Amino acid sequence: MKAAFYVKSGRLDVLSIQLLTDNLNFINKELKQRTERFGNLRNMPFTLDLHYFSNPVTVDLGKLIALFTQYNIRIIAIRHSDEAWANSANDLRLGFGLLPEEEAHTHVKAAGKALTMQNEEPKSDPSEVASVAPTLMINRTVRTGQQIYAEKGDLIVMGLVSEGAEIIADGNIHVYGPLRGRALAGAAGNKDTRIFAQSMQAELVSVAGIYRIFDQKLPTHLDRQPVQTYLQDDRLILSAIQGN
Repeated sequence: MKAAFYVKSGRLDVLSIQLLTDNLNFINKELKQRTERFGNLRNMPFTLDLHYFSNPVTVDLGKLIALFTQYNIRIIAIRHSDEAWANSANDLRLGFGLLPEEEAHTHVKAAGKALTMQNEEPKSDPSEVASVAPTLMINRTVRTGQQIYAEKGDLIVMGLVSEGAEIIADGNIHVYGPLRGRALAGAAGNKDTRIFAQSMQAELVSVAGIYRIFDQKLPTHLDRQPVQTYLQDDRLILSAIQGN
């Protein structure tokens, strides 16, 4: 009998909210202040990182999720190192991600391998598969609503990246035109990757999951100038690219 569907490896870019308090009034006040800032992320899913909380009984997750929903922030999963929180996630029909991430990745890879073996016949020897993909070159404008992903490699865009467009790479990102949308480098977790933009006008930049949203105009030496973005001590740094 022919299969109705296959389970394959895939990816979904998810931002994480690391919750420091469960005080609803305090969270609501801060959400009000950041309403405009989060406006650019309304079509993106979020996870709720709760590793600062030890007991799921003491946290009213239902009210927390409802509060974020009021501000169009879609929580699709919660994350914690204790699997006891999985029951709370299940009650709210949310996903659950295990912390630390290294352990979660082990679980996901094991499950994915098992599902692949059940659903597909092996096509090649895994040892023959290249670990690094060639650079993906885009010789056109990346338009609003489009998403481009360079898996296991770098991404080069020779034109404009429009507002509302998203470019993603496991490696570095180079944009030889105005970067007005979102750029996410090191999507697989490589903290040594960078984003290079000939004209920095981005809505959001991210390196290895650490991101910055631009709700205010950049300083003159960075705004619409050649800029590189990278991590330094897990902090996102933007610096001007100086010519000779």
